[in-house]
Amino acid sequence: MSQDAIAGPEIEASASQVQHVEDRQTVVFRLSGESYGIEIFRVNEIIRMRDITPIPRTEAHIRGLVNLRGKTIPVVDLRVRMGLEVVEETDSSRIIVVDAEDGQVGIIVDAVNEVVTLEGQHIEPTPSLANDDQTEFVEAVAKRDAELVTLLNLDSALAA
Repeated sequence: MSQDAIAGPEIEASASQVQHVEDRQTVVFRLSGESYGIEIFRVNEIIRMRDITPIPRTEAHIRGLVNLRGKTIPVVDLRVRMGLEVVEETDSSRIIVVDAEDGQVGIIVDAVNEVVTLEGQHIEPTPSLANDDQTEFVEAVAKRDAELVTLLNLDSALAA
């Protein structure tokens, strides 16, 4: 056998292990001073804070319901869901209405920064140093300028 025949499969195997990540149109928002992102195709709209009707005997992260143009939408406090410190809402706080498995859901965030295209070459899987409990809501991390944007696994974050 020639050297090329031996090296060939190894080269092909290592090339197939390199994953190409697509560019992502992402809504970037803030929680506890950190940047997070969700894919824009999951976002229906971004609205200002409004009265939320509490639902008795629900989990702490379920803030309640809002009426949005005649449609009742459940609202999740993403800070509580992710185990972050709870603070008062500000003028910058927003509800991002997203498509979830069971319909539309609102998620409360500290502020919505922008819509950006994150280049696939700057998106990396979640670091393996953190345990599964800490990263269950994290899909990937993107490097953008001097900051990191944590890309959420929205389905995990909204699951009961």
